[in-house]
Amino acid sequence: MHDGKLLAVRQKHYSGKAVNVADNWCLPGGGLEDGEGLIDGVEREMVEETGIKPTIGNLLYIQQFTSKGVDFLEFFFHAVNGEDYLEVDLSKTTHGLIEIAEVAFVDPATTPLLPKFLMTEQLTQKAASQSPPTIYSYL
Repeated sequence: MHDGKLLAVRQKHYSGKAVNVADNWCLPGGGLEDGEGLIDGVEREMVEETGIKPTIGNLLYIQQFTSKGVDFLEFFFHAVNGEDYLEVDLSKTTHGLIEIAEVAFVDPATTPLLPKFLMTEQLTQKAASQSPPTIYSYL
């Protein structure tokens, strides 16, 4: 977060995957590699996609869902160094130019954003609180 806005990306179609996200923004992220720790994976994915290492804060949300017969579990952390992401240069990343069409801070209340629960949450208050993570399960 920075000034009430959320760092988000619009993904490209890549590697033959028809990811239809042209009208939606989502958070940077990805999957863990075999044997990789959760925080290490978050840091790696953020560096790969933005070139900037996050300072990881609290775990804010957990989302569980099924898509095309596959179960997913997503973790949403607060990156406390949001100001470091004000100028992301995708040409200085390992994966950014391949995977990302656009990166920006967006207003989660008015921007089409996935997952949709982020559009209705009070993200600034949640990030500032010490409350346990909110869990969303869509099974």
